[in-house]
Order: sequence, then C-alpha cells, then structure tokens
Amino acid sequence: MSSRREWLLAETPGSRMQARLGQAYLRWLSFRENPLALAGLGLVLLLVAIAVLAPWLSPHSPLEQDLARRLLPPGSGSLLGTDELGRDISSRILYGARTTLVIVALVIVLVAPVGLAVGTVAGYAGGFVDGALMRVTDVFLAFPRLILALAFVSAIGPGLINAIVAIACTAWPPYARIARAETLTIKNSEFIAAARLQGASPLRIIWSHVVPLCTSSLVVRVTLDMAGIILTAAGLGFLGLGAQPPLPEWGAMISSGRKFVLDQWWVATMPGIAIFVVSLGFNLLGDGLRDVLDPKQT
Repeated sequence: MSSRREWLLAETPGSRMQARLGQAYLRWLSFRENPLALAGLGLVLLLVAIAVLAPWLSPHSPLEQDLARRLLPPGSGSLLGTDELGRDISSRILYGARTTLVIVALVIVLVAPVGLAVGTVAGYAGGFVDGALMRVTDVFLAFPRLILALAFVSAIGPGLINAIVAIACTAWPPYARIARAETLTIKNSEFIAAARLQGASPLRIIWSHVVPLCTSSLVVRVTLDMAGIILTAAGLGFLGLGAQPPLPEWGAMISSGRKFVLDQWWVATMPGIAIFVVSLGFNLLGDGLRDVLDPKQT
C-alpha cells in the first residue's frame, strides 16, 4: 500500500497516466477531508444502491393494490404506511428512486454535451457566432426553468420521456454560459497559440484543448444542478405532467397524498422526505467537488 501511495505521489511521474492518477488521488485526499461532502457522496451512493436493489429491498410490489389496507399508518404491517389504494409506500419510494435516477441521468446525458458544445464554440469563434448563440441562450434563461418546462410538456404532452426532454431543453443554458466563460479565459493562452502554429484546426483545438479544461467546471455544475433537476421533475409529476400513474414517482406520490395531509400525513410526507434527502445529498456532493475541482484552488 505504501509503495502504491509513493507511486501516486511521485514528484516526477513516469507517464501521463501516472500523473493523472496522482492528481486524482490528491483530489480524493482533499475531498475526504470534508465530512459534509462525504455525507453527500454517501447519500448519492445510497440512492444508486436503492435504485439497483429495489426489487430485492421492496417488501411488496409498488403497483399492488389492497383496498382493505388503505391508509394504514407506518408500522401497521407496513414500514412507512400505505396510500389511498393500499399500496405500500416504502416499496413505491424504493422504486421511485429508479425513476428519479433515470430522469437525472438522461437529462445530464442530453444537457451537458449540448451546453458544452454551444459554450465552447461561441467562446472560441466569437463575433457573430458568439452573439447569435448567446442570444438564443438568453431567451431560455429569461424564463424560470419550471415555467418553461411546463410550457414544453404542455405542448408535447405528459409522460416521463416528454418530461425528460422538457427538462433537458430548459437546463442547458447555464452549462453553455460556464463553458463560454472558460473558453474566453483560455483561448488566448500560449499553448492554444502553439497549437494554431502547428496547424491544428479550430475543431481540433476545441475538442483536444478547450473541452478538457472546461470539464471540471461543468462536473461541479452538473452535480449542483441535479437537485434542481429532481425538484423540477417532482414538480412536473406533482402537476400530473411527468411520470404517469401507476408508475411510482415521488412528485406524483406527493400530489396524490395532499388530499390526506391533515389526517394521513405519511402519504405525502414520506416521498417529500425522500426528495429532500436526495437533493441535500447532491448539493453537499457538489459543494465538495467545487472545493476540489476549483482551478483557483490548485
């Protein structure tokens, strides 16, 4: 173990891979000194584990209805109680983690590359291209994300896939802004000028030099943005425009339970707690990654 640590922390790395692994190890050492960031990482890993193991962790089927057991309080034959149709809330929350994870993953896969491409091209090209792309970005930024997502979903129809597309259409502008700012900072650097002198095309410079330097800032933004994506998805589900019944989704569960919030509080409270805990985990993880990946700290 000590020899491996010495290899990672070598002052003169023998290869590019050793240098990258050593840098990643130093960042991990810095990250683990932040207990809140570790707590956020633990919550996110717990979400992933729950989503993967939901079929084995769930005591009941999330879709099974039993009207004889409707609105049972927590502990009365059900860990977190049952809803108005007698479905086990704990099972629906566990399966709802899958829905949440799918939404977050697909939105990030759609949003991050688009925002990175728009921002780097705008920042490197400048002039008319920069002005045109940024004005389009400003149009999307002019509207609150949830309102714009509601407009998109209303236009294309409710549903899980449509909700993902709507959230993705409203979430990319901040990534483009960050990538553009990073590109403007580095495009006049000496190593970029050297690449131009060697005959590298603008596309090659953007892909090989600009994009890697923008990645760390986007990773931090992605992690911090996941809580907002979860809340937006829950908001669409609450309004009946996201995942459709009987698919378990935390926002839709809160919506169906709001009618019983005074007497059977657990129906809406339990999925609300799940949203709170997961959003908190992503925020804590994002704060920790920001401290580690901030280029001004290195």
